[in-house]
Amino acid sequence: MSVIPEILAHIETAYEAHKPVSFIRENYTISEDEAYQVQHAFINKRVQEGDSVAGYKISMTSKETQAIADTHEPAYGTILTSQVLQGDAEYALSHLFSPLIEPELMFFINEDISNNADVQEIIEKTSVAPGIEIPDARYINWFPNFSLMDLLSDNTATGRIVTGSPVPSPSIEKLGAIDLDLKYNGKTTHTGCSDAVLDNPVNAVKWLVEKLASHNLSLQKGMVVSSGTFISPFEAEAGEYLASYRDIGSVKITLI
Repeated sequence: MSVIPEILAHIETAYEAHKPVSFIRENYTISEDEAYQVQHAFINKRVQEGDSVAGYKISMTSKETQAIADTHEPAYGTILTSQVLQGDAEYALSHLFSPLIEPELMFFINEDISNNADVQEIIEKTSVAPGIEIPDARYINWFPNFSLMDLLSDNTATGRIVTGSPVPSPSIEKLGAIDLDLKYNGKTTHTGCSDAVLDNPVNAVKWLVEKLASHNLSLQKGMVVSSGTFISPFEAEAGEYLASYRDIGSVKITLI
């Protein structure tokens, strides 16, 4: 008998009561495929309730974060329309559990992308926007204590994404050399470069295309992809975050 409905109910408990729950691994042993099935079931329920799929986020695009989850590749989560914030917004921390901050580039899908797309097709069919991801999981003391199965089952800690205005995707070479300046309340706290994301964020999107295809899913026109953090994630606090990306633009979110 499948344990997927039980695990889904465990996740739903946290979601509905807005209280974190224990890790999945404390009571269940499941495969990666089963964990993705839990994620898809969670998303299907949200869609039935009136939400819609806006796109996908790519997680664990660095060796350091992959090591935490004892895996050799990234993971994806599903972004719902209700989770997308426009830049220059204010957002209440009370709506979240234990959020982090991750500056990331957002890829906007302008044409359906084929299941065997190479990086050139991806660049030709996308625009790129400055972004900030706010990962958030529904487990007690989740970061950095999660396992891969915990993460996948809880929609890979998809909290909110903040998007700025898209610009035409630059060349492959330029995409791999975009500098980041992240300010908190007006002071630079972090800097980084896009080559931290699998050497180039477009490589992360290519991985996503292939992984989605293995689940009979694809990137379709109108979707957005949060492509992976430039820096190690850190705990979100109240205040203003401004992420500026050379030649791409900047985006700001104020957490209250």
